[in-house]
Amino acid sequence: MAPLESARRRVAHRVALLLVALVAGIGILPGPATAAPGQQLNAADMTLLNGVRLAGLWEMPAGQMAAEKGQSARVREIGAEIARQHGVLDQLVVEAANKLGATLPTEPTTEQKGWLSELQNATGARFDQIFVTRLRVAHGKIFPVIGAVRASTRDPIVRKLAEQANTFVNDHMTMLESTGLVRWQQLPPAALPPAQSDSLVAAAGANIGSGGGVQVSTTVVWAVFLLALLTGGYATWRILRRN
Repeated sequence: MAPLESARRRVAHRVALLLVALVAGIGILPGPATAAPGQQLNAADMTLLNGVRLAGLWEMPAGQMAAEKGQSARVREIGAEIARQHGVLDQLVVEAANKLGATLPTEPTTEQKGWLSELQNATGARFDQIFVTRLRVAHGKIFPVIGAVRASTRDPIVRKLAEQANTFVNDHMTMLESTGLVRWQQLPPAALPPAQSDSLVAAAGANIGSGGGVQVSTTVVWAVFLLALLTGGYATWRILRRN
């Protein structure tokens, strides 16, 4: 009887170990995805954050220059208002970045610094023309980025910022156009991508995480778990049958 009792104990021990392993497997099965806001950021989200920040870094001083040295009263008025509004928008993007744990630029790009130098060296009607032309082109470039990110981002903080930036940028373009100095023929043509191209809209919709991790389908995980369960059950049956 002792050998039989010992065999039964060994079987019971193996079954208990198998059950523990199965329960542990159930515990690690994926549930609903709950990522922190910063983990949902993708390349398009960061393009918006950086673009809005950079716009403020050079357009605030540009607007202040226009308010002081613009030849026409309209340019002076628009410069002061654009500088004021970019101060508000800059605060919004900084607050959004702080919530998301994102790092923003702290100074304009080399190209933007060149535009500021160009404005500093210009006077009279030439200053007014350069001011309107540079800012109108810059706003036209960021405008489609805002729309693409607003349409595809999964982060509510970025979505709200896109909505706020859209209002400001559209207002700025309208003000600049009211001067009558926009040279429409010199504006870049609309960059409408062909179907199925790797456009900004497609990039924004791809939701490529900044961490670059590989996402595994929940269906695949469940299939692997069920296969392990069947294999374990079969092994247990063979052990019991053998003993």
